Amino acid sequence: MAFANSLEEIQEEVSCPLCLDFLREPVTIDCGHNFCGPCIRQRWQYLEDIFPCPVCLYHCADGNVKVNAPLCHISDVVRQHFTRRQTKKEQEEKLLCERHNVAVDLFCEEDLELLCPQCRDSPDHQYHRLVPLERAEVSQRKKLKRRMNILKRQIEIAEMDESNQVSIFLQECQNMEKWGGEMHLELEEFDFFLRKEQVEANARLFKSEEDVRHKLTTSKNHLSSHIDTLKSLLAEIVEKQFLTDQHLLASIKSIYTRCAKIPSPTVTPCELRKESCTLPPHYFSLHRMIGAFEEALMLDLETAHPDLLISEDRKTVTYKANLQDFLDNPHTFTPFPAVLSCEGFDEGRHFWQVEVRGTGEWFLGVCKESFCKNTLTAPAPHNGCWSFEQSRRTSCISDKELVVRVGVFLDYELGELSFYNMDSRMFLYKFTEAFTERLMPYFSIGPSSRTLSISIATVE
Repeated sequence: MAFANSLEEIQEEVSCPLCLDFLREPVTIDCGHNFCGPCIRQRWQYLEDIFPCPVCLYHCADGNVKVNAPLCHISDVVRQHFTRRQTKKEQEEKLLCERHNVAVDLFCEEDLELLCPQCRDSPDHQYHRLVPLERAEVSQRKKLKRRMNILKRQIEIAEMDESNQVSIFLQECQNMEKWGGEMHLELEEFDFFLRKEQVEANARLFKSEEDVRHKLTTSKNHLSSHIDTLKSLLAEIVEKQFLTDQHLLASIKSIYTRCAKIPSPTVTPCELRKESCTLPPHYFSLHRMIGAFEEALMLDLETAHPDLLISEDRKTVTYKANLQDFLDNPHTFTPFPAVLSCEGFDEGRHFWQVEVRGTGEWFLGVCKESFCKNTLTAPAPHNGCWSFEQSRRTSCISDKELVVRVGVFLDYELGELSFYNMDSRMFLYKFTEAFTERLMPYFSIGPSSRTLSISIATVE
């Protein structure tokens, strides 16, 4: 019994884990497992960087294998021994028919059963194909071999799928680690922004509080002075009550005149502006949109209104009244100070940013390429022009210091034209329309504007 167990252990050691047969041209890989040379080479045939062991999945450094000559000799000896033993066992064991207790000599290929001469005449196998055992053995061995090859291929495919799943898992782990790092950086940036925003908001609130306190103090002083004037006049009127009739009538005009000329107190309105936190651009993925769809536009000189001055680099338009006479050009804007971009869009997504300096009205947007430029009809969505309007009034700040940055995003297929305040990274306005023809970026300056310029800028 112990000898038989030892033989089985030796047989297992000299068997290939892939083909389950005795080792042929045995080789040893880095992890120490042994395989048939052709089997392991076929398994690694389509791999490039990672060569996993089919047994323990150990990643071998490369596809090289070591020929195991001693194991080859042992495998041949064990194979011969088991072949002789199997042949002898088959010769000693003669199968008998379970029904008739007679040696079988036929095989039914329909029912896949062994038959004796008496079973052959049974009605159960009357029309079946019966063949001698020797022929049946050859035929069934061929079929089993084909089946074995099919199973091997299925095992190979399954193991390749398993290996691919391992590779996918490792790649996903790397991606998750990468995404985790990116998220950590974004959270740190977001935390820094919030702290900075808090400091700036506190400073603005403190300044607003000081302004309100000053205004309240001034208003209080004016009201106190006004109250003193009223009290003084009231006391004088009370004294007049004790005068004689003639003296009262003689001074009544003065009293009425002074009452009518009492000035109203100057009260400065106090209004605290509510502070709000504007989130950083990446919170809305605005910076990704800018990086992916930003366009480098240039102004089209042929479409410029005569009162508009275009810079040499064709990036800036400035309002300068009465620059030149109107030209007889159907492409030029005549009633409204406007200019188009050289570039137009009839598909895709596009982003551009402008800087507006100075005071006055200005308009940004897009218009149809067929938009009529020399009509008195005001540009509007119903006639093919979608523009966002704002105005900057004169203040104590120098006109040149009044700067606003606006981002324009066009999604042609979705039919959306959106505007963003690039200083606060806040959404301003959106048009929704089913665009059907080529659209041209549109820039316009109101006719009542003072010196005002619009510049096509690159987002930093």
